[in-house]
Amino acid sequence: MKILLISPTLEGIGGIAQHTRDLIKFLQKSGNHVDVISSENIPTIPIKKLKNPSFLISSFFKTKFMKHYDIVHAQHPIGGLAMKNISGKKILTIHGIYSQQIEMLHGKSSSIFSNKYEKNILTWADAITAGSTEAYNYYKKFSSNVSFIPNGIDIKSLDNGIDIRYKKQIIFAGRLSVEKGIRTVIESAKNLPKDIDLLIIGDGPEKSFVIESIKNYENIHYLGYQPKEKTISLIRGSKLLIQPSIAEGISSTLLEAMACSTPVIATNIGGNVELFSNNSGILIEPENPEELLNKIIFLINDEEKLAKISKLALSQVQNYDWSNIGKKYLDLYKKLLNS
Repeated sequence: MKILLISPTLEGIGGIAQHTRDLIKFLQKSGNHVDVISSENIPTIPIKKLKNPSFLISSFFKTKFMKHYDIVHAQHPIGGLAMKNISGKKILTIHGIYSQQIEMLHGKSSSIFSNKYEKNILTWADAITAGSTEAYNYYKKFSSNVSFIPNGIDIKSLDNGIDIRYKKQIIFAGRLSVEKGIRTVIESAKNLPKDIDLLIIGDGPEKSFVIESIKNYENIHYLGYQPKEKTISLIRGSKLLIQPSIAEGISSTLLEAMACSTPVIATNIGGNVELFSNNSGILIEPENPEELLNKIIFLINDEEKLAKISKLALSQVQNYDWSNIGKKYLDLYKKLLNS
């Protein structure tokens, strides 16, 4: 098959970028020709509120005169306009509930446009895939062409190194943004016992807030953006990974932690609820630093409980390996081409 993927980004540790990279690798291994449009190969404005709108416009013009593909697969609603431009079977993957995320991050005025845009792109796609049951149920109300295909993880490709820097090491790894709950992390971490050390890995719009907030705390360590292999080694070396997101689909970081046998504390929202439905992780309320702190302190010294969670998580995460998730995409592609 000749496939075009359209993704806002391919770099960094963000879920969409990683999902797209892994999908490219799987499709190429399966013998398909894959081309990609992303912010790395077309002009965009590198400013927070302008990057996605500029990608929408730039990708639209990039695809205006492109030739036919068997499959045109947009990895985010922002790629929907470019997807519409090109001849071929069209698929839109939505990793969360787009309009709700826009309202949360940018307010109600921005969500008026996003709601209208969202409704339109659903009609442009021959198939829509949702990355969580929550998103699937939401979009099913607007289209009969929705399938549930969660994010995947290439378990065998994960680095086997273990980086233990502190005896009681916990970690946050991800985008430093409001929706990922980084402010909850910081407020909780300020009250951590001195023998518990928190590592923070990542970059994003809240970076300055993080650096300023932790400068007087010796047991909170900001390591900046780290390459994938180093991040995985640090996750393997940690007693817990914390991710108190406000909005989430099926998080790649949480899947990685599960595959590393590192227990997770996350919020009871979106894809997290189904990911940890068999007690393979600990769920808390969002925006609740006190509950996060209490769970960390409760779990950090309970080796038996940590081992039990790790075992359940490692079993659960096998369902999300790309050997399973990639096949779901190939089956969908073939079904569309045969329709």
